[in-house]
Amino acid sequence: MTYLSWLSIVRLGLVQLCLGAIVVLTTSTLNRLMVVELSLPAVLPGFLVGLHYAVQITRPNWGFLSDSGGNRTRFILLGMIALALGALLAAAGFVVMAGAYWTGLMLSIIAYVLIGIGVGASGTSLLALLATTTHPRRRAAAATITWLMMIFGIAVTATIVGKLLDPYSATRLLELVAGVGALAVALTALAIWGVERRHGGATQPQTAPQSFQIGMTEIWHEPRARHFTLFIFLSMIAYFMQELILEPYAGLAFGFSPGQSTQLSGIQNGGVFAGMLTVGVAATALRIGSLRTWVIAGCAGSALALLVVALAGQTADGADVLLPATVALGFFNGMFAVAAIGSMMALAGEGRQEREGTRMGLWGASQAVAAGLGGLLGAAAVDIARLFTDTPTAFGLVFVFEAGLFVAAAVMAAQIIQSRHQPRLGRIVPGE
Repeated sequence: MTYLSWLSIVRLGLVQLCLGAIVVLTTSTLNRLMVVELSLPAVLPGFLVGLHYAVQITRPNWGFLSDSGGNRTRFILLGMIALALGALLAAAGFVVMAGAYWTGLMLSIIAYVLIGIGVGASGTSLLALLATTTHPRRRAAAATITWLMMIFGIAVTATIVGKLLDPYSATRLLELVAGVGALAVALTALAIWGVERRHGGATQPQTAPQSFQIGMTEIWHEPRARHFTLFIFLSMIAYFMQELILEPYAGLAFGFSPGQSTQLSGIQNGGVFAGMLTVGVAATALRIGSLRTWVIAGCAGSALALLVVALAGQTADGADVLLPATVALGFFNGMFAVAAIGSMMALAGEGRQEREGTRMGLWGASQAVAAGLGGLLGAAAVDIARLFTDTPTAFGLVFVFEAGLFVAAAVMAAQIIQSRHQPRLGRIVPGE
């Protein structure tokens, strides 16, 4: 087997870019339209997005199939097709919901199940391919590159679609979602074509256990894998609580239009991109700080930024504060995420051999469940709080609670991620 070149790593990163480009339409744009344009409770899109995360509990199964010698290219491409179709069906469900609520809701439920299947199959298979065909010393750097490309795809798509969506119309929404999906599938096919075959990923015999249950039991009995799974769960709840409420917050508390609030999401993800890039350069090229330090700093900075976002709604000129606070939130989110991803890619190759896909699937499932739960909790908490107080205060209370979770995640990281044991980004310490 030959290891991936930097060019091949970038090509696989294009698949992550496509995943982010489609997903942001379903978790941000459609969410905002449901809450503001249709005046639906925030818990409804929270339920739908949570459903697509719940379906991703199957990620360990996809990873196990990859470890067992499945055709990862096939899973990646078919998963992307399923994701694109699911996004288009979700947009259609929203349009139908305006005139026939229950019919639209049924279409939306089917759509978000399909979205979850697509993300799970494509994303997990891609990570398994990266983990098994990337040189150990390049794994963390490869994770940084591919995630930066995913954030880039999210930021660019949110910004461009936000501008093209004004003035809003159902026809324009469907055209934009269909266009993004078609481009994503075509780019994925071009990016992935021949990579697995050239680098031996589809032909190497694997020594995975005979059953999925045995494989998962083996991984769960590895202390580092188990503890890291719990850390991912807590930190991702904190990370995703604001996902479904930031755009409605901008629309309801500050009067932002659909295009303006979608662009706000794009600006936030631009901050995530900058945070990831900063840590990637500092920790990989300049060797500044350990993964533990960057994770803790990212969590603490995210908590402070959320407090400012919460306070913005309580002041007359809060709209002027919201933009820089959102950029800061994205920056520190990115700082935390890239350090956690660096640890994840490094740890994926540790312990029992030929289990990279199963470990990535386990952590992916933990992340997905936490993301769905976090989004649903955030949306439900806002709906409940609005029954007892005004809208800006209700959103602010939820943001403050989320800040508290980030502080708890920082404390947990300080206890679990030990500097002397954790490799820096771009390095793998043998025997860890």
